Amino acid sequence: MGFTVMLIMTCCGSKNGEKKNESYQEVGVASYYSDPFHGRKTASGERYNQYAMTAAHQHLPFGTHVRVTNLQNGRWVIVRINDRGPFAKGRIIDLSYSAAKKLRIANKGTAKVRIEVIRK
Repeated sequence: MGFTVMLIMTCCGSKNGEKKNESYQEVGVASYYSDPFHGRKTASGERYNQYAMTAAHQHLPFGTHVRVTNLQNGRWVIVRINDRGPFAKGRIIDLSYSAAKKLRIANKGTAKVRIEVIRK
């Protein structure tokens, strides 16, 4: 399955040309991780908690909050990036078990999603 990356930048009139409003969206396949990673250190140094609302992304900064929308059912969650991944080809984000459960993808394992940065 392919994926799409969109970087949408809008610049609102500034005397010195600064970018005042930037947003990032990405569409692709999400998966999740739980055991045996629960309790292990993440790339950010904190312990992975499969019951927290967190996720792994390849390059978004740690601490970034993103809205993840399941494009098959419209359900969405907000997660905080605290790890690197996914490492499976064609996937754009690895969600915690709790986030996957709320999006109703825990049983299936993967789903097509849109991620949008809401706060860096």
